[in-house]
Amino acid sequence: MADDEIWDVTDVQGTPTGTLHRRGDGPVPEGTFHVVASVCLVSSTGRVLVSRRAAGKDYPLAWEFPAGSALRGESSRTGAVRELAEETGMRLAPDDLVLVGRVIEERALFDLWVAPMRGEPAAVPDPEEVLDAEWVTLDEVRRRWKDGVFATPWNPRFDQLWNVLGEQVAEMARVGR
Repeated sequence: MADDEIWDVTDVQGTPTGTLHRRGDGPVPEGTFHVVASVCLVSSTGRVLVSRRAAGKDYPLAWEFPAGSALRGESSRTGAVRELAEETGMRLAPDDLVLVGRVIEERALFDLWVAPMRGEPAAVPDPEEVLDAEWVTLDEVRRRWKDGVFATPWNPRFDQLWNVLGEQVAEMARVGR
């Protein structure tokens, strides 16, 4: 989460406006957005990978799916794959991702992706970003969300995307991809 990260500023459809924004310079201008992408990895057993934010980050020690801002020139897919690799050491191809949906937030376009993962490999967390990561059931994710231990930005995201997420996780588990 370096202050030298540069983001594309987008319109509400996610189209870059040609303007760049540096993390740490405050929010993007009103009426514009930057893309935030997250990956819900689905193991062949149907469990999903969650990560716990490092103590030095915003929303310290809260749970989430690996996520972060797309950098200048990155699509949501490529940003999601990069963030997943940086935070957990898990590697995917962008084409492995299936879009759950997009949530239009005040200054961000939040995209949630699902992707299959063979087995349940151990995560290798980046200690500056992630304290821990573990494979859990989607019911456990829901319990943590309702218990308030997921990072608070996830509340409206789950409110909007939970049902579709559940369907896509179940389908990936069913086909065992």
